[in-house]
Amino acid sequence: MSSPAPMPSEPGGDPASVELLAAALRRDAADLEVYAQVLTGTLADALPPGSVAIERKRGMADRLAGREGKVARLDVSLGEQRLVLDLSRGRPSGEICKEVRGVVLSRRPVALDEWVRELAEAVTARAASDARARAALERLLLGG
Repeated sequence: MSSPAPMPSEPGGDPASVELLAAALRRDAADLEVYAQVLTGTLADALPPGSVAIERKRGMADRLAGREGKVARLDVSLGEQRLVLDLSRGRPSGEICKEVRGVVLSRRPVALDEWVRELAEAVTARAASDARARAALERLLLGG
């Protein structure tokens, strides 16, 4: 059994830890539905309440079965950075925004890999100072 990956001790973090987290976040990207579930669960555990907004698309079958529906959009707000992942079109599209006091100053469309890398950097920096975030990331990295 391997030992957990070391978490960074300062914001910005150890580049190896960021890469390890980015790889863990990409792990299920081939199946978008599974990927969205992993991301939403992990982020909800790792980030403060209100940082993650999830928009779901519910079809009639979902409503009848009492299911939440599929994740259509994921919006992660971390300080002045906002990371948006749109999964509604069958192909993920990412966007990185700079936001100050609720006003979006810039938007930059990015590929999934770059979106995941930015997310990994932001979450790793958060985990450096937050024990709850660190524990959630360790669970993700260990696959549990």
